[in-house]
Amino acid sequence: MKQSKLKNAIMLLALVCFAIVQVKAQDSKKPNILVLWGDDIGTTNISAYSDGVMGYTTPNIDRLANEGMRFLHYYGEQSCTAGRAAFLTGQHGLRTGLTKVGFPGAPMGMSQLDPSVGGIMKSLGYVTGQFGKNHVGDRNESLPTVNGFDEFFGNLYHLNAEEEPELPDYPKDPEYLKKFGPRGVLKCTATNVDDGTTDPRFGRVGKQRIEDTGPLTKKRMETVDDETSAAAIDFIKRQNAAGKPFFCWFNATRMHLRTHVRAEHRGRYTHGDSEYIDGMIEHDETIGTILKALDDLGIADNTIVVYSTDNGPHMNSWPDGAMTPYRSEKNTNWEGAFRVPCIVRWPGHIKAGTVTNEIMSHNDWIPTFASIAGEPDIVNKLLKGYSANGKTYKVHLDGFDQSKFLEGKTPKSARDKFFYTDDDGLLVGLREGDYKYVFAEQRLGGTLGVWAEPFTKLRLQKIFNLYQDPFERADITSNTFWDYQLNHVQLMYGAIQDVVVFAETFKEYPPRSIPPSFSAYTIMEEAMKDIKAQKYIEKNVLPKLKEDEAKPAKKK
Repeated sequence: MKQSKLKNAIMLLALVCFAIVQVKAQDSKKPNILVLWGDDIGTTNISAYSDGVMGYTTPNIDRLANEGMRFLHYYGEQSCTAGRAAFLTGQHGLRTGLTKVGFPGAPMGMSQLDPSVGGIMKSLGYVTGQFGKNHVGDRNESLPTVNGFDEFFGNLYHLNAEEEPELPDYPKDPEYLKKFGPRGVLKCTATNVDDGTTDPRFGRVGKQRIEDTGPLTKKRMETVDDETSAAAIDFIKRQNAAGKPFFCWFNATRMHLRTHVRAEHRGRYTHGDSEYIDGMIEHDETIGTILKALDDLGIADNTIVVYSTDNGPHMNSWPDGAMTPYRSEKNTNWEGAFRVPCIVRWPGHIKAGTVTNEIMSHNDWIPTFASIAGEPDIVNKLLKGYSANGKTYKVHLDGFDQSKFLEGKTPKSARDKFFYTDDDGLLVGLREGDYKYVFAEQRLGGTLGVWAEPFTKLRLQKIFNLYQDPFERADITSNTFWDYQLNHVQLMYGAIQDVVVFAETFKEYPPRSIPPSFSAYTIMEEAMKDIKAQKYIEKNVLPKLKEDEAKPAKKK
């Protein structure tokens, strides 16, 4: 009898110990990470933000908001490449030079001297995949699979660039297309074999396999998000079957202009004809398909899901354009360019239905994900030199670890500042806490002219309280705006000091590159500067050097 009781007690103790070990193992298991992006998505276009004021809903994206945290003060960048590079590198656009929208053959792109979010997560034990729109350079050395990602399947440009060869006045000479046209939709895999094959336009292949699956035509645009989302789901299933944590970044082409929706999905919007909104409804369903894959695999509870977009809406193409309540639109200095939706779900860690007024930006994700994966000091380590995947990187990240804030362990975001930069690399503003300081502004009210007209540099910063005046209308509508400025001049002293501190960091960590220009006049301008500099050196510097060399050496 006593032996039976003892045996039962031992068995019970063993079961308890086993359960504790299982719980600890489950707790220590690295969460999967799934990042879902739209393109140029407007805040008002998501019904979780607008309560369906536009006459339709986005139930799948809304589901993430209901089950996670929704940001009201989240910052992307002013245009596509800038927003993607900010997330990808964790660095301000002034450091990478990736502030200008990349077009086919542009001499710009992701540098292998900079770590990527994919590369950092790969070094921490994740299998990494990127699917959909990339848009951080079309040369081979800038492709995801030689910059930290194990797999890539997607396109490299904005949609209106992809369809340029189909425009009526596109040059008919095949050599023109070969020289200036876009690359097709690429399927790439990272390898250990260094392929020395060199394309005359796109450069050396390197340690990757590249397959061009064909052009992204207007017809293919109708369903390309089906292709790339299916590839993302396949990637997730394979890594789950292998028992490996995954980092998956899916980038839809919706809702960048121009919108091309398949016939069977047209007409679902019921408040007038809108191919754009039909496309937005379709985009929400694509997100739902990926979320369902997590549910079907039983891994939703151990997967962090982030939904966001690169930048604010391209409103000047309306009705083929998104909506935002914020001032102006993409490619300006105003909140309409930078303020974007962001929703984060992490069951058991982020309280469901949370809405926050705290500030966060695309730059914050590398430190945050790295911390969650077991590397909490990535920012400081990268300042000194950090080895990942056989390379050593020494860079200045501009992001903050937000893991404690997301999990509710601290009430405040780690970020209280955001520096606004235009696509030419001009520092146009600073947000510090409640206040935004505008250093340069786009004064054109709208149309594609905002891409053509220069910014006006201000001799005195404009100050906006983004809680009291979230839509930046005071300088347009208020009778007392300039009195308000006079009464808040004292705030600018701190803002100026913040810029000084920010600028100091570039001495040790200088810009990787300088943004190119859309305008041909700068080509001559830069050429003349170089010629003048060369002439100055030839006239003033070289003769002095020769004179010094001719002098006899002084005896010691």
